[in-house]
Amino acid sequence: MKQLYILTGASRGMGLAMARQLLAPQHRLLCISRQQDAGLQGEADARSCFLIQWSQDLSDTTVAAARLEQWLDQQDARTLSGATLINNAGVIPAIGPIELCPPEQLSTALRVGLEAPMQLTAAFLRASGRWVGSGWSGPRKVLNISSGLGRYPMAAQAPYCAAKAGLDHFTRCTALDEQQHPRGARLVSLAPGVIDTDMQVQLRSGDPALFPDRQRFLDLQSQGALSSPEAAAARVLAWLDRPEFGANPVADVRDSA
Repeated sequence: MKQLYILTGASRGMGLAMARQLLAPQHRLLCISRQQDAGLQGEADARSCFLIQWSQDLSDTTVAAARLEQWLDQQDARTLSGATLINNAGVIPAIGPIELCPPEQLSTALRVGLEAPMQLTAAFLRASGRWVGSGWSGPRKVLNISSGLGRYPMAAQAPYCAAKAGLDHFTRCTALDEQQHPRGARLVSLAPGVIDTDMQVQLRSGDPALFPDRQRFLDLQSQGALSSPEAAAARVLAWLDRPEFGANPVADVRDSA
């Protein structure tokens, strides 16, 4: 029996670190990103681990969700001990007030950061729900990677903050829906803390005339307050293994400190 993991945004940063940590003989891992990672595939092959990487534009949300649902319908649930969807992908558009954000970047940020997780979660719940209806009894989990910026407002970050705030509330609502089913999925929207990724570089590079909080991100780096992607990934994946996973649908890794 294998544990199935589906991970978006797995080609860099914390997503890539999570993918590497999920490579194990007892796991089956499907990574969904715009780009595939040859190094990750090499690691999987060397360790005889099951890995599939899809090149998929997550801003094309209905296509991505239909592809996932079709693939899940082709799996033999009897070979799986459980199934987990991790919605990790996100996009920060041009930093500045909303009126200066290019419309296509605004649309992409909301599609990738909010609509894609909703569509993929819906596809995952439909397909895995059919497994449950056929007698499968493995646990189903959805872990949405949120952010403190979804819970605290910040100037020049309206699209990203709105996507993460929506992700939190979507998770709360869907968790209530799943509680109505005897074998409903458990969901958590988890803020992973501040991490040394390309997004932090983007924030530190913002125009101070448009981004009044830029210095805060410069200070985080200079003070050594950023977690490495590897350390953040380990904390996030450990959250998945908590026996109380899903009891609080909106959480922060720092809650465990």
